[in-house]
Amino acid sequence: MEAQLFHIFRNNPFGRETLLQSIYFCKKMGASPVVYIPKFTKFLMYFENDVVQIDLDSSYLSSPDTAISHATELLEEGGLSVRFFEPKHYTATTLPDIHTNFDYMACPRSISDLSTKIGLGYIGPKVRRIVNSARFPVLITSPVYKEWDRIAVFFGGSANAVNALKLGFRISRETGLPLDVFTYVGKVSLESYEQVIKDENLKKEMDYFVNKWHIFEKGIFEENLYEVPHTALVILGAYGHGLIKNFVFGSKMEKIQSTISNNLLIVGPNYVATS
Repeated sequence: MEAQLFHIFRNNPFGRETLLQSIYFCKKMGASPVVYIPKFTKFLMYFENDVVQIDLDSSYLSSPDTAISHATELLEEGGLSVRFFEPKHYTATTLPDIHTNFDYMACPRSISDLSTKIGLGYIGPKVRRIVNSARFPVLITSPVYKEWDRIAVFFGGSANAVNALKLGFRISRETGLPLDVFTYVGKVSLESYEQVIKDENLKKEMDYFVNKWHIFEKGIFEENLYEVPHTALVILGAYGHGLIKNFVFGSKMEKIQSTISNNLLIVGPNYVATS
């Protein structure tokens, strides 16, 4: 079955940029977008171990008479089939239920705040909650439409970082795009990271898929991030508790967010890898 990406459409220029990014991702990945045009500012997302209430700001309901036509136009221009998501069940009259049987979900850095508040260094709490609960990777789009022609994986040694690395291998295989790996050694020896690769039986894939493993052993972390290609899709594992604890959504994540504007594909602790 073709992979599906869930996208919540905001009918304004900012939302157009986000949908364009989802369209680009789907074309690269051979996936199909499923677009939800909300009629209410709240809805529930049912995950396996959590129910997350999403509270949208009013901009998601703007110009409802043109929302479908605007989204359709963008999808058709991108050469993709048009499929809109219609909730079948409601917890309350104005509180629709949304299942989470998707392969990806696209989010701007925040889905609960006005776009004027959204910037580098800020990821909204609802997006964090989705990442923490989802079995699928979450695509956090760049502030404006940005194409990517390579892949960059941040590897911090945790179980989720391993999952992110495996996802990077899969995307590199499916797209044919070059892959680089980035590791900030810090106080942990490089041998410890290499041992994780060996223990996870990933040495063969590292040798085959990885163009270069960038090791940051010294220097300021933010300055080292200049080495990340600006045209890369950056893949990270969230809430890691391995060699670097809380690598994503900890101090390192905030530095990444405030330093690079790349599209981020984030793997949370409940992510289930697919072949």
